[in-house]
Amino acid sequence: MKFAPSCGEAGEKSSIVDSKGKKKGIRAAAASAVFLGLAPVFGKQALLLGFSPLAVVALRTSIAAFLFFVAMVIFKRQFFYIYPVGLVGCILAGFLNGIGSILYYYGFSQLDASIGHLLYSFYPLFVAFWLLLDRQPIKKLTICRLVLAAAGIVLLVSAGHKPVNLAGAAMMLGSAALYGLHLLVNQRVLYEVPAPTVTFYTLSAMAGTVMVAYLLFDLHLPLNTTPWWPILGMAFFTFFSRLTLFMGVKHLGGLQTALLGLGELLVTVLLAQIWLGERLSVVQWVGASLLGISLFLVGFDHYTSQKRHATGWLAWLNAPRIQPTDLPWQSPN
Repeated sequence: MKFAPSCGEAGEKSSIVDSKGKKKGIRAAAASAVFLGLAPVFGKQALLLGFSPLAVVALRTSIAAFLFFVAMVIFKRQFFYIYPVGLVGCILAGFLNGIGSILYYYGFSQLDASIGHLLYSFYPLFVAFWLLLDRQPIKKLTICRLVLAAAGIVLLVSAGHKPVNLAGAAMMLGSAALYGLHLLVNQRVLYEVPAPTVTFYTLSAMAGTVMVAYLLFDLHLPLNTTPWWPILGMAFFTFFSRLTLFMGVKHLGGLQTALLGLGELLVTVLLAQIWLGERLSVVQWVGASLLGISLFLVGFDHYTSQKRHATGWLAWLNAPRIQPTDLPWQSPN
């Protein structure tokens, strides 16, 4: 005879699952930060070689989306299934991130790689703002980490050796706001849908958005002798960063993933110093240290399992209350 587990046993098992999910989410978000931190340096190199901002974002996103499609056809065809509202959410998130990427690379073309990405790193603050609008609470330690991160970014931006281009800075901040919003849109869909599925449809919608913009407003490439390795490198990093990003969002939530994702900033700044010859002042290094402290505190931030929220302005993205029990991704084959 089998007995149902007691409340204490159920709670203990739930705690173990939550702990494993948190560790998995932290590893995924950290990996995403490394991949995302490498991409801007390759992007800056592509711009210096003669690729236009629209060409950079269109080519790297389209190649990454194609690679993801091929991988799913070969290994995970069952992950193509998604419920209709979830698909709409992924398309919306991809559109938002596509427009944000266009703003990012136009702003990036007017700024140093390190300064441009520092401004973009305000996106956790926008995530917090969108969360508040969606009526989701923010914990005290998370707020403390946001304050540390914001102070670090202000020091990094304001204490440089040369003035910052205001138009470029405004575009980077606009890109950060849209990136933060796309994270939360995807977070709603990820409550019921696997990360690979969300990654594929979001990345495909993003590729469609930037490719249409490229075909309408740019449609030219540099000389045939121009090397393509920065574009291919960006596509590779985009491919892996998107999958690990949404795995982090699924297990940690949008805000925690965004805060941990600030590690990409440190990767970009370090590589810009070594590869592109950019330099930070002493005060800017203090700002970088504050960001590092904010990242370190992720291990102490209280974690809550990600659950469906029935309220808020993003509630329309929730899956139907009654779901089939034989979803394709639940198949053992």
